[in-house]
Amino acid sequence: MDCIKQPSSHESTRSKISKTFSKCIHPQTPSRYPPNPKLRTLSEELNISLKDFKSNPKLTRTKSQRVNSGDQLQQEQAAKNKAAKEALIAKLFASLSSLKAAYAELQSAQFPYNNDGIQSADEALVSELGVLSELKQKYLNKKLDLPPPHVTNLLAEIQEQQSNIKTYEITMKQMEWKMEQKDSEIVSLTKKLENMTKTNKSLEKRLNSSGVLFPLANNVSLTELNQCHFIRVLHYVLRSLRHFVKHLVREMEAKNWDIDLAAKAVEPNAVFGNPKHKIFALESYVSQVMFDGFNHHTFYLPDEGTKQPFKPQIFFENFRKLQSLTPSQIFTQNPRYPFAKFCRGKYLKVMHPKMECSFFGNLDQRKVVSSGVFPTTEFFSLYAEMARRVWLLHCLAFSFDPPAVAFQVRKGCRFSEVYMESVATGEDDVITGDVTAAFTVVPGFKIGKTVVQSVVYLSPSRR
Repeated sequence: MDCIKQPSSHESTRSKISKTFSKCIHPQTPSRYPPNPKLRTLSEELNISLKDFKSNPKLTRTKSQRVNSGDQLQQEQAAKNKAAKEALIAKLFASLSSLKAAYAELQSAQFPYNNDGIQSADEALVSELGVLSELKQKYLNKKLDLPPPHVTNLLAEIQEQQSNIKTYEITMKQMEWKMEQKDSEIVSLTKKLENMTKTNKSLEKRLNSSGVLFPLANNVSLTELNQCHFIRVLHYVLRSLRHFVKHLVREMEAKNWDIDLAAKAVEPNAVFGNPKHKIFALESYVSQVMFDGFNHHTFYLPDEGTKQPFKPQIFFENFRKLQSLTPSQIFTQNPRYPFAKFCRGKYLKVMHPKMECSFFGNLDQRKVVSSGVFPTTEFFSLYAEMARRVWLLHCLAFSFDPPAVAFQVRKGCRFSEVYMESVATGEDDVITGDVTAAFTVVPGFKIGKTVVQSVVYLSPSRR
């Protein structure tokens, strides 16, 4: 009988495991052993777990997805760092605004001096400088341990607005203080101006109403008379004439007269480049009336043609006598002297009845002057002094042989520096180009071969 070799126990065990696993994988394969229900359940659970593993994205993430997740974390961290830096910059600007407000407060406390204000502002400056130093250290050390960025930005904006408001308040206080200083200065200057105006009026009144100031020295003889003496007396006349015109304009303004309309009535075709120039039209009106008849030795006074022949010596003696007398003295000492008739006639022409009634409320002064009596009012005294000086110039003009002759410039005549002088001599009245004379303000004079320029107003349309 053949001997049968028995298998080893190790091989037998491996064979059993192989058969069992084969039955688990292929349960329908015929076998002499029946299927184990426990093994089938285990296989099904394994299959289900495998399906769940494949369907879950978190369990099936690839390597690229893990890289993207790392980039996202880096971006979030960069955004946080950026927000922290922006918050730091906002806090920096807020601190600078506070520093600016503290410096403005320090300046304000110095003028006027305020010791407590200076100390308070100095402490605020030191505190804000400390905050700036702290922010610098945080930035350099990269320790941006600030509150959340949105909170820091909001607080910084509030701080900056409060600092700006404080700066504006300080600036407003400084401006108010300066305004008070200016108001005090204005009051002081106004008082000085009033005192100077009173003094000037007093001096001007003495200058224009007294005969103390001689236009020509008494030691000047007829043979020594020259053109310079005539020009000096002419300026003496013009000062009084312009003073009277200014007083006349002030009276018109006080009575609500329309100066523009009055100037238009005198020179209807004139165009004034400056509203202040309209006074020249009134000055021209008074000048034309006062110098009318100047070239005749009697001023064309009625009943004086045969009484006073033309003799230079007589006119020069009259000039020397009258220059030391006031108008009232002339009227009192010699009421029949031609000057009284001249003064009365010119006054009735210069002063229109409507103007006089507006100034004085009635025509009483006009009636008094017409009767040969001269009032002592301030207005008539100014006029009489102007008339006396025109009369003196007339006497001096006929002291020359041949006598000095007055002339006027025709309207629209081309400007000539030889015969004309512009009355408007301000910076805005520079004479350029081809200009014409709108009207004559003061007549010119010819003394032998010497010409004294006529004062004219130039047309602004060609200036």
